[in-house]
Amino acid sequence: MGEYEIKYRLMNEHDIEDVLRIEKSSFATPWTYEAFYNEVVHNQFARYLLIIKGEEVIGYCGLWIVFDDASVTNVAILPKERGNRYGEMLMHQAMEFARAVGGLRLSLEVRTSNHIAQNLYRKLGFESGGIRKNYYADNQEDALVMWVNL
Repeated sequence: MGEYEIKYRLMNEHDIEDVLRIEKSSFATPWTYEAFYNEVVHNQFARYLLIIKGEEVIGYCGLWIVFDDASVTNVAILPKERGNRYGEMLMHQAMEFARAVGGLRLSLEVRTSNHIAQNLYRKLGFESGGIRKNYYADNQEDALVMWVNL
């Protein structure tokens, strides 16, 4: 991780291009500029947390927080920065943020084939809560629902 300072902050509309760069390099069916704009500007339940290394946005985690229930909408780390624990660091921050704003539970969906992410979530205390059949539009892969009490 070296000499770079790691910071976290909430995303605003000026960060969308940086987040899109990560999104497009991470997912087969990336969200659009408009989708992120609507999340950041119009969705009162959405909060997106950024992880910044030096001056570069290297990851993000989207949360929807409705009363005491929080859910992760999407999370990604820039491919060149994966394997350096930034995903784990970001998820810790997201969990703390959700707890700080009144969240009692945090849930997410993860591809059944994504064992690396599942292992991380289990390490953070998430438990398996069921399967959503044909959840992913790009290939109809099932999603494993995971949750943790905050």
